[in-house]
Amino acid sequence: MTLAESKLTALVVDDNFVNQTMHHKLLDRLGIRNDVVCNGQEAVDVHCSGRNYDLILMDMEMPILNSIQATKRLREMGIESKIAGVTTRANEGDKKEFMEAGLNDFREKPLTISKLLSILHRLDFYAQT
Repeated sequence: MTLAESKLTALVVDDNFVNQTMHHKLLDRLGIRNDVVCNGQEAVDVHCSGRNYDLILMDMEMPILNSIQATKRLREMGIESKIAGVTTRANEGDKKEFMEAGLNDFREKPLTISKLLSILHRLDFYAQT
């Protein structure tokens, strides 16, 4: 099975338009249907409306319910999506706090096809034929 055949879904959570567009297009190139929201509150709201995603790409630095708060809230809501944190900068303390909030993986931005494939492999999303 290829990624395109797997019908994976993803949510991009990022307040930066350039990053939103890049991550959206990378996911599209891999055949992963995806939506984009601008902050942690919108990520929580979209799940409250009944949507679910296999993968959430969560930017670390966001206004309105930051990534750590949003990740904790999603986990408290019982959301079992794989959540990969992405950031342009993070000290070890920030990274540790973000991981403890409920992340499954953590990567530096900007994401590339190889970084995204690495996330998917690490989180057992890519089934090879």
